[in-house]
Amino acid sequence: MLIVDIVKKHEPITSEEIAAKLNITRAALRPDLSILTMAGILEARPRVGYFYAGKNPKGLISEKIRSIKVSEIKAVPVVIREETSVYDAIVTLFLEDVGTLFVVQEDGSLCGVVSRKDLLKIAIGNADIKQVPVSVVMTRMPNLVTVTLDESAYDAARKIVEHQVDALPVIRPKEVDGKQKYEVVGKVTKTTITKLFVELGKD
Repeated sequence: MLIVDIVKKHEPITSEEIAAKLNITRAALRPDLSILTMAGILEARPRVGYFYAGKNPKGLISEKIRSIKVSEIKAVPVVIREETSVYDAIVTLFLEDVGTLFVVQEDGSLCGVVSRKDLLKIAIGNADIKQVPVSVVMTRMPNLVTVTLDESAYDAARKIVEHQVDALPVIRPKEVDGKQKYEVVGKVTKTTITKLFVELGKD
């Protein structure tokens, strides 16, 4: 950006001097200076002028993504019990229009995850999917990739990419009969991350 380049070259520099170099009025320049200052790219010092603060737009995008918590972007998870049949799981998948179901025990604790791909594999076979429980085909704890409420949107996106999964269960620790278990309180999916980037793009 031309304003940033001018400040870098001539700091400290006043708004009058910047306006003169750009051949525009101070009033026309003021909104841009306000945005650059609030964004942390420029620093304004009274009776001195403007300085370059060292931040760049790419760095600001990175900071923004890392500052957004999973608790702010999580969606509502679709949960089924581990004794649910594969047939009923497939029906739930289509009725809820999701790609991943989170499987819980009787006490509501997360015990597995089953994806559209998992269900498709067994449905193509000759198994009686009305009799086979979803626990047979799900990925079990502790082999699940999860995310917590306090982790960042960046952490969630990184896990989705690194582990090549479509969705992550958002978990919260809980104690059941003296044992450490996890409650499913949300989900983060590829769609969640895509929507976040669209929103950031609008901003």
